[in-house]
Amino acid sequence: MRFLLRLLGVLLLVLIVILAINTWRLPSHQLGAVPAAPPVPVADSALARLAGAVRIPTVSTTDYAQTDTAQFGRFGRYLRQSFPKVFAQLKLEKFNDYGLLFTWAGRNAALKPVLLMGHYDVVPVLPGTESKWTRPPFAGVQAGGYLYGRGAFDDKASVLAQLEAVEYLLGTGFQPTRTLLLAFGHDEETLGRRGAATIAAALRQRGTQAEYVLDEGGLVKTDGVAGIKKAVALVGISEKGYLSLELSATGQGGHSSMPPAQTSIGIVAAAVVKLEQNPFPARLEGGDDHLLDYLASEVPLGQRVVFANRWLFAPLIKKILAGTASGNATLRTTTAATIFRAGAKDNVLPIDATATVNFRLLPGDSVAGVVREVRRIVDDARVAVKVVGRPNAPSPVSDPGAAAFQRLHRTIRSVFPEAIVAPYVVVGATDARQYADLSPNVYRFLPVPMNQEGIDGMHGTNERLPVQHYPKMVQFYAALIRNSQ
Repeated sequence: MRFLLRLLGVLLLVLIVILAINTWRLPSHQLGAVPAAPPVPVADSALARLAGAVRIPTVSTTDYAQTDTAQFGRFGRYLRQSFPKVFAQLKLEKFNDYGLLFTWAGRNAALKPVLLMGHYDVVPVLPGTESKWTRPPFAGVQAGGYLYGRGAFDDKASVLAQLEAVEYLLGTGFQPTRTLLLAFGHDEETLGRRGAATIAAALRQRGTQAEYVLDEGGLVKTDGVAGIKKAVALVGISEKGYLSLELSATGQGGHSSMPPAQTSIGIVAAAVVKLEQNPFPARLEGGDDHLLDYLASEVPLGQRVVFANRWLFAPLIKKILAGTASGNATLRTTTAATIFRAGAKDNVLPIDATATVNFRLLPGDSVAGVVREVRRIVDDARVAVKVVGRPNAPSPVSDPGAAAFQRLHRTIRSVFPEAIVAPYVVVGATDARQYADLSPNVYRFLPVPMNQEGIDGMHGTNERLPVQHYPKMVQFYAALIRNSQ
């Protein structure tokens, strides 16, 4: 017994030493002192231009035939009026009438171009919620330090800030060494096939390979992540895929007074319950691994030990992250039942029942693999599984060790010196995925500080942008363009 206790003591000591060494050797991925970005004079007229853009209701609808495309044309004319130097000195191409591609030719054509992106379409305001807005959703009104309206945050602020930066640089006589491309889609909110996909296809046909691509996606989260109480600049280095499946069953129908043991609704409902009770496995991959690498040196000592020794503490990390909906979404391919259609009358047995289940695929999973796993979990010959719409595979994971990421990292720190920079996986979908084969360096970052409450309002009621941060957005894009030469 004494020998066993001694052995356990030695093993425990060895374990403690290993944990301590790994923690002590943990490198910091944060850049040291970074000079502040040059100031950019941003007049009140810049915010007025953004407010004017918000007033144009460029709403995307799922049925493109129902979309008021006249507003897209109106928005394009508004940009021409607002940024005369950009339209006079940059080459503009239009795709499907409303997708915009600006080219600012650099002095050295041998260098790969930089591609900055954004989109100017917005999601609809849910009918019946208009009265809940503090300010009307398309009035572009400032109140209490915020600019309210659809697109004030997602994503007209990015589009206008990029154009403000280029207009300013043109006014200073700046000429880029490396060509700059500005690509603005008009249907990102409905999967981007007419805008970003068409622009990307044209660039692909021309053989364009970009040094890096930057779209929206991450931001400066002011209330921190993973126990860190300071601002964290989250840069998306990957994004999840998209897949919707229909689960359907057909019953006999008839009168509800003589029901079978299970109706078609019950059959499909049982299948959905199986999927909810058997989630896809959690994995610290696809972006979470890099996130932990970058945060590990910045967290308190206890967490640092855990993050530095994921070989031992991975189950604990997964459990902690899975404790919130946002954290759980970064860990796994998620399952969400979103639509159920069945029945017409309370005393009539339904014949057909259909549930739509949406999956967001973690990098490393595939559309075909998810479909196979769904069929395995459901395991019911009465339930048909059908792919609906056009699924998207997860994006490749861009290397945060690349020079392009370090350039982006340096620019972020030059404008937001208080923020920790960390890569992560974007759980939603952006237009950036359309450009994945044009560069190995595809990033997603919106240079605006925002807390979780503000993030939650992105597609919700009272979408708004803190007006104090808009000048820094312009400063960021001007600095990034300068730093990319």
